[in-house]
Amino acid sequence: MLIETETTPNPATLKFLPGRTVMDAGTRDFATPEEAEASPLAEAIFNLGDVTGVFFGRDFVSVTAAPGVEWPSLKPDVLAILLDHFSANMPLFKPASAGFTVPADDEGLADDPADADIVAQIRELIDTRVRPAVANDGGDIVYRGFDKGKVYLRMQGACSGCPSSTATLKNGIEQLLKYYVPEVTEVRAV
Repeated sequence: MLIETETTPNPATLKFLPGRTVMDAGTRDFATPEEAEASPLAEAIFNLGDVTGVFFGRDFVSVTAAPGVEWPSLKPDVLAILLDHFSANMPLFKPASAGFTVPADDEGLADDPADADIVAQIRELIDTRVRPAVANDGGDIVYRGFDKGKVYLRMQGACSGCPSSTATLKNGIEQLLKYYVPEVTEVRAV
């Protein structure tokens, strides 16, 4: 089995491509070792001690190294864990743990029912234009709410903590949403 790696715009994060489906639907972000306890794979990667984040996408796993950790020393250990996991066809999650991103209502704003059409347009643009592009960089962006012209998004995986994430939000996503949905005045990360 060959696992390819790709750099991401976030220098602390590498994207690992096992050549097979990782998540059948949705994504899953692990920001702490406690969150990673839901997945034997994420838990094993966090147990290396030099990891601050693990993210599962449809066909990739992104891993974020702790500050000061160099990828040349960490990469072989991550690859070994991924090879062992996928070669043995081990389950991605422990029984009774959620294998996908939490519903959009979790931690999000309660959208005003009067904005339903606007919210539907925003979600459609994010799902069809933004998320596929961001997945190419090893991350995900999840809709969290819309209030008085402001769109709130949560950045995950390689996008979380990426030095270029502000530019992506302001120069890319915000401009796209403003162009197609005139009611949008600003995009903010939560």
